[in-house]
Amino acid sequence: MNILLPGDDGFDAERRSLNPAVDAKPFKIIISGGTADVRTAIETARREDLPFAVQATGHGTHVPADGGLLLKTGSMARVLVDPDRRVAVAGPGARWSDVLAAAAPFGLAPLSGSSPSVGVTGYTLGGGMGWLARKYGLAADSVLRAEVVLADGRTVVASPDRHADLFWALRGGGANFGVVTRLHFRLYPVSQVVAGTVTLPRDGELIARYRDWASGAPEETSTALMVRPDGLMLKVMHAGPAVEARKLLRPFTSAATASDLRQIGYAEAAMGGTPARYMDYLPALSDPAIAAILAVEASNVEIRHWGGAIARGTGPAGHRDAPFTAIVDTPGVSEGLRPFGIGGTFLNFLADPSRVDTAYTAANLARLREIKAAYDPTNFFRVNHNITPSIGNVERKAA
Repeated sequence: MNILLPGDDGFDAERRSLNPAVDAKPFKIIISGGTADVRTAIETARREDLPFAVQATGHGTHVPADGGLLLKTGSMARVLVDPDRRVAVAGPGARWSDVLAAAAPFGLAPLSGSSPSVGVTGYTLGGGMGWLARKYGLAADSVLRAEVVLADGRTVVASPDRHADLFWALRGGGANFGVVTRLHFRLYPVSQVVAGTVTLPRDGELIARYRDWASGAPEETSTALMVRPDGLMLKVMHAGPAVEARKLLRPFTSAATASDLRQIGYAEAAMGGTPARYMDYLPALSDPAIAAILAVEASNVEIRHWGGAIARGTGPAGHRDAPFTAIVDTPGVSEGLRPFGIGGTFLNFLADPSRVDTAYTAANLARLREIKAAYDPTNFFRVNHNITPSIGNVERKAA
């Protein structure tokens, strides 16, 4: 364990996140080397009455740890793969690049996201929408068990058989319930995929064609349609043979102006993502909704196809019944889209921590608050996308 105070070498580098809007000024930083250090950090924060925050890679930091204790878990990055059981075990500092490198030699893949530099644990606790999700579900759905250090310093193992309520909450409830020090999750037999983009003209009829085509697309195919100021770009990942992918995409072939689709190793497929300055779920991609999307002329709008195994998941993450989401990468230009959405978001894509309620259905949010009250009644874990604890009709606000 290493403790850094303001003015120490490395303090400024460690306090920074990847979010330029967050300029955290913690009272102290603890760099953890293991579970015992995590427990010590929690006990120190409680004893000194300091706000407590956790940061691994810095991708998911939206609330500054001002005046608090910032726990850095980046050095806890060990990854183990059991190829026979198709299971990976990752520490809280592991990135998806670490898991991809460990799993690929066995022809296996995790349910990683659009960037291999993202941290495994934060991504998974926030739900984890990736490019194999329609076939295998969200990353949170693949979790088998988790080792967690609770607010009172106890270490417990959450699984379907032990602390089952906590296990449910962790799979989409974010960092509200404890510090996960070890995550066990499934791997899947995917070594090669067909991935890339198809460039199309900016045409409402092609967007409508995509809507109709997506309703019958197989679960092996995940797509997003980028509506850009200069045209459309269909992003595709197909976990099947190349000949099958070419056949599936014939409705777009005649209109395409370019394509870079190719068969590639899953670990090498870089799909990229759209910064979510605005996000909502679309219960339908209606003609009026398409017109509203085309009216956003100066920004990129990503229409993402959900459904498949995502809709069958049992954890609290997201609004699983909606077939599409719309993401806009520029703030303040999305008012015309609001009438067509449900007012819902996905925790991993939520930039405004005050809107955490929009990331869940009402029933799931109520259950998450009850579980929060059971495991963290004083809201110790609150420097995050905070779910406040509630007991009955009494909600305990953050201090």
